[in-house]
Amino acid sequence: MTTTAPPRAGVREWIGLAVLALPAMLVIMDLTVLHLAVPHLSADLQPSSTQLLWITDIYGFLIAGFLITMGSLGDRIGRRRLLFIGSAAFGIASVLAAYSTSPEMLIATRALLGVAGATLMPSTLSLIRNMFLDPQQRTTAISVWAMSFMVGGSIGPLVGGALLDNFWWGSVFLLGVPVMVLLLVVGPFLLPEYRSADAGRLDLVSALLLLATTLPVIYGIKELAKDGWAVVPVVTIAAGIVVGVGFLRRQRRLDDPLIDVELFRNPSFSVSLGAMTAAVFVMMGLNLFVMQYLQLVYGLSPWRAGLWVLPSTVAGMIGMMLAPVLVRHIRPAFLIATGLALGAVGVASFLLVDAEGSIAPLITGASLMAGGFAPAAALGTDLIIGATPPERAGAASAVSETSQEFGGALGLAILGSIGVAVYRNQLSGTVPPGTPDAAADASRDTLAGAVSATGELPTGVAEPLLDAAQAAFTAGFHTVAVVSAALMVVVSGLMAVLLRHLPPHQRPTDAEVDTSADEQVRDPQPTSASSSASDSVSASEIVPTEVIPAPNPVPDTVAGTRPN
Repeated sequence: MTTTAPPRAGVREWIGLAVLALPAMLVIMDLTVLHLAVPHLSADLQPSSTQLLWITDIYGFLIAGFLITMGSLGDRIGRRRLLFIGSAAFGIASVLAAYSTSPEMLIATRALLGVAGATLMPSTLSLIRNMFLDPQQRTTAISVWAMSFMVGGSIGPLVGGALLDNFWWGSVFLLGVPVMVLLLVVGPFLLPEYRSADAGRLDLVSALLLLATTLPVIYGIKELAKDGWAVVPVVTIAAGIVVGVGFLRRQRRLDDPLIDVELFRNPSFSVSLGAMTAAVFVMMGLNLFVMQYLQLVYGLSPWRAGLWVLPSTVAGMIGMMLAPVLVRHIRPAFLIATGLALGAVGVASFLLVDAEGSIAPLITGASLMAGGFAPAAALGTDLIIGATPPERAGAASAVSETSQEFGGALGLAILGSIGVAVYRNQLSGTVPPGTPDAAADASRDTLAGAVSATGELPTGVAEPLLDAAQAAFTAGFHTVAVVSAALMVVVSGLMAVLLRHLPPHQRPTDAEVDTSADEQVRDPQPTSASSSASDSVSASEIVPTEVIPAPNPVPDTVAGTRPN
């Protein structure tokens, strides 16, 4: 055994991080900009209602379904190679989507975009795991990477809106092309190749079982969020869970599984994963209500509503950047727990929001929520990646991202359903007398339905109905806020207790590292595009990995309207 301190990243790695953050940001932007383009592409391509649903949903479905498979594939064939393959496919699919001439063509290209997007996220995060071996630097790098998702989600609607004001609907898909070209041009000079030295073959049966688990469950959750409880989505979810049990049993039997289920025995991995999933659950569910309050209660346009969300984005970015600094002096569990508690205070602030008052409590609460949850995103991801052997970093990254996909879908479905139930229950007893039956039924369905229906009624009837609907929506918002705040308090306490043993993030200048373990193949000097594209990995070196315990680290519906 030899001992050495983990090498610190240099300028090339930090520039490489900036390059890796771009595709991560783009994947989230591509989820949001399509929502804005739907009216325009519907007028041009004239898809049926079913086709339109597939156009909007297929991208997210396939990202969720292929994340873990692609992360594991990157561990085997090389993470940089998979990133470049995915980037090229994403760029080509973006062009094809932009110039689609039929609904079927757009569905197919969106599907290809989803598969390509699934290669980008785990590849970028697993490369960061291997480029930044120093724990402090890795935490900072992962915070920057996580921040790119937040930025992409916030600026996507703004950039998409600007493009749609000046160009045709396909222009929103071309956002990805220059980013992918940049990655393919400069990536070979900045990003080393990494893959597991003793990687086995990818088990195709496991990959199919995983797809048959993920897609039905995500589909069923989305259907429940849109239409409420029904037999078909419940049966679909149950079928996915049954297949998932078979998938997990198979992983236990394989010598080289797609997912190493033993990772879940590590508290740093499993507890952090749970905390992050819970935070995403609350964030996605409540952002649903925040955006509709701004538009349907406060009366802002989508563009202005997007601008009012920017303070929470800035708060989240500040939280992301403070977390790597504070964790040097504060135990990560306590820092995450404190952040979640602060986020719970922000969520509780939504109780001060009413149908006729200022939006200050809303913006303040959203900012506290985003800033408080930021350490969980940054440090939680770092805890998960740091608890994973380097040769499994791709699969672990994908598990982390898949859990957030599920958390977001569940947040939309469960919290949205709670809000719908309260909204309908309260409004059913407060519909003003004299309201036409059609308008009353539309109003009881959703707040958006109430806004639409009142636009066609006389003022004397419309105003009382709209006031009642907005008050009912606010009551549902308050109920969801209470449930979410209570959940975050519980998760905060569990985090503080279960991971309290992890020390602050001190740099291990004299740490012992076992160079005989966790071997990985690394191409240390990527100098040309040709060398990066080749299927072989050049002269390898053994990279030591730390063995010390180190801190390992938004939607358009509410009250029953359709989440995409």
